[in-house]
Amino acid sequence: MICVIFDLDGTLLYTLEDLWLSTNYALKSLGYNERTLEEVRGFVGNGVKKLIERSLPDDTDEAAVNECLEIFRCHYSKNSNTHTRPYEGILDVLKYLKKEGVVSAVNSNKYDAAVKKLCGEYFGDYIEIALGESQTCPRKPSPEAVNRILDTVCCKKSNAVYVGDSLVDIMTAKNAGLPCISVSWGYCAQEKLVENSADIVHTPLELLAKLEAFVKKCKDKQS
Repeated sequence: MICVIFDLDGTLLYTLEDLWLSTNYALKSLGYNERTLEEVRGFVGNGVKKLIERSLPDDTDEAAVNECLEIFRCHYSKNSNTHTRPYEGILDVLKYLKKEGVVSAVNSNKYDAAVKKLCGEYFGDYIEIALGESQTCPRKPSPEAVNRILDTVCCKKSNAVYVGDSLVDIMTAKNAGLPCISVSWGYCAQEKLVENSADIVHTPLELLAKLEAFVKKCKDKQS
């Protein structure tokens, strides 16, 4: 078995505007100053609670953070696909992997219900397993979700690769013992990726070529 594990936000889906709008809805509801799109871009990647913590003033107490988070979750659950869309060319990547019999999975720091909802709506059965943060699945850079995915599909780590757009994804892959392909079209500043990743692609077409080479290498080993 061959498996490609993808991050979701900033890798497969452009989700930034909907995250931004739900964040500002929650902030405004409680009388806090709203944040710019670029500020929210810098806040995402470590789960929605961390997004809310970073959006609030530094001295905000835990109870206020949780109140804001609950408002965010409620709004986002109803408005998570207003502006969200797959990056152009991503469906071609997933179609290729499906045709080759490769398992495509998602490991996201977004909360699990939203991850499953978005993957189902936008990718259907192209994504066979989708795991987000939950009480039983810790946030990245923990390798727990990656290991669980590989165990479920009976895939050796030598036949798996991780694809993401952030430093958290690079660390997750490292912690799980997988190679990582970093995509530059996501939410992480490109200079940070250059400093921390030796394998960067700039378009889904480049990603497709990388994955084609990876799949061929894995199949050649098996033959």
